[in-house]
Amino acid sequence: MRLFVARLGLPLMIVVAGCAPAGTGTAPTGPISSADEPGPFDRRATAVAEAWQPGPGWREGYVPLQDPAVLIGEANFTPATQTAFQAGWYRKPADLPVRQPDDGTIRFPDGQLRVPLVSATDAFLTLTRGSDPPSCPQPKEPAIPPPPAPGDEPDDTVVGRPQGECVALTISKVELGTAPLRTSRGEAQVPAWLFTVEEIGAVVAAVAVAPHAVDAVPEPVAPSDTAPEGLVAAQDIVEIDGTRLAFRLGVGSCDTDITPLVQERDDVVVVGGTVVRSTDVCDAMLRMEPVEVTLKEPLGARPVLDALTGAPLRIGGN
Repeated sequence: MRLFVARLGLPLMIVVAGCAPAGTGTAPTGPISSADEPGPFDRRATAVAEAWQPGPGWREGYVPLQDPAVLIGEANFTPATQTAFQAGWYRKPADLPVRQPDDGTIRFPDGQLRVPLVSATDAFLTLTRGSDPPSCPQPKEPAIPPPPAPGDEPDDTVVGRPQGECVALTISKVELGTAPLRTSRGEAQVPAWLFTVEEIGAVVAAVAVAPHAVDAVPEPVAPSDTAPEGLVAAQDIVEIDGTRLAFRLGVGSCDTDITPLVQERDDVVVVGGTVVRSTDVCDAMLRMEPVEVTLKEPLGARPVLDALTGAPLRIGGN
């Protein structure tokens, strides 16, 4: 199983760390103070895991743990189309189906679930997030250089369109199908409207499950005791690839010695990290630090819980 985040929008006042993940490899499960006594992280992770008691919807219903609009396949992005994809800037097709489709089936690793579906018109709003693309100015034609003066070398420079120009994406095909999605019951094949996007040469899937058929993510239960010194929260999952689990930690701009930590159990996986806080004056900006750990077994349907808050992590955040 290999799942990854397709949309990379981040809230204001958050900066992304460099591309190379910190602390890659098999992560320790926390400092051990003696042969018989677990360290602070393990105690915290155990408390988080034991407090995790989701309702029946988590095991029997449909709880998505990923953005409802996902990219299928490789996309040919430019800076402009990447911006448009992240912002949801699409031109609405004139022939968008408005008919309500029949019920569909979600296929989980442990069974199936029949659910009502929404029309392509409603699913299109998932892509656009309910907003229209901006009024993008028409790109200017390449400038034509003046002819060279007698005796001068000709100028072969080609002036093209700027890569950061404003664009809206065009949908060339719409059909009802399925898309792989991370859920509380593992990776499922979920009914989705498939939008072929002309400018990126790829398909963007918008989940077609009606909102009233979606179960809510359980409220997290954080341990009542004080968190260990230097413990930082896991923000979201970046990628799941077999036993490799990549996620992001929320750290301070001046934090150092960033170390990912994991406790793996049969029913849940608890992750977090530790940092060394700076004693110098530093800003309060949150930095998203990519890290990864190697599990003993593929993640499967096990939820990934944050050691600080007890919350289940989604792919790509909320």
